[in-house]
Amino acid sequence: MPFTLSRPAVIAASTLSALMLGASGVHAETPAQKSAAPDISITKVMRHLTALQQISDANNGNRAHGTPGYQASLDYVKGKLDAAGYKTTIQEFEFGGKKSWNLIADWPHGGRSGKVLMVGAHLDSVDTGPGINDNGSSVAAILETALTVSAKKISPSEHLRFGFWGTEEETYIGSTHYVDTLPKAELSKISAYLNFDMIGSPNPGYFVYDQSPDVAKHFNNYFAAKGIPTEPATALNGRSDHEPFLAKGVKVGGIFTGSAEIKTPEQVAKWGGTAGEAMDKCYHLACDTPANINQRTLDINSDAVAAMVWKLGVQQ
Repeated sequence: MPFTLSRPAVIAASTLSALMLGASGVHAETPAQKSAAPDISITKVMRHLTALQQISDANNGNRAHGTPGYQASLDYVKGKLDAAGYKTTIQEFEFGGKKSWNLIADWPHGGRSGKVLMVGAHLDSVDTGPGINDNGSSVAAILETALTVSAKKISPSEHLRFGFWGTEEETYIGSTHYVDTLPKAELSKISAYLNFDMIGSPNPGYFVYDQSPDVAKHFNNYFAAKGIPTEPATALNGRSDHEPFLAKGVKVGGIFTGSAEIKTPEQVAKWGGTAGEAMDKCYHLACDTPANINQRTLDINSDAVAAMVWKLGVQQ
């Protein structure tokens, strides 16, 4: 998640062919589709975070835009998705005189509704730290959800597309490039874009994006069923990769567990934790490592990612 709130005036970007819908697959609908959404393994999610930390350690302590650490992060995620049968596309763009890339992964099966459910998270870190909560936490949860779709041989109602964005920390450059270069006909097929940005904060809150109420209600219902109160994610308005989609009229949704915001006593009464301290005291710092992750929160929220994919994309 970036520091700044303003959009860049100019985005230097190469023009690539826009992604089109994957072909309908031949997978038969499985009983697993009609059951509850899967339980995403926190052990597997944490393995992805360990891998991202190792990439950072080998690349000057970060995975930032224009660095070998970012390239290695993209290669890691792409390798997992390719092996699971996804159709992956790398979309190149430029910012600040440096090249970067979005990674788009399309599940080539299902999609009989003609609509697309898109799920995304930014893959880059700031240059001052490894970015494990911000935003490896969301990358790992989305990646493991995508791998679960493959493992279960799901043939979803909506076409499933996963986006891993470059250069978000410079104010969502990669996602803006994607939206701006996607033909209107393809953009109109996106039923909703679900964004995840920091979902494992150590002193967490449970915040739900509220810009599209008919999407937000599904997240709120998920947490209510677990006895977890939520608040609107107003701190993320204008600060993450859902904004370019929202600006084009796409419904958006997502969750957030807090960054530099100070937890209030009222929030402690709802969620536990420590009042008067930041929700993530390692936000944009070198200490944002796997040790910074609240694994219980990340476990709950990884399941929320899968629950929303199943609710909005698989079972309709």
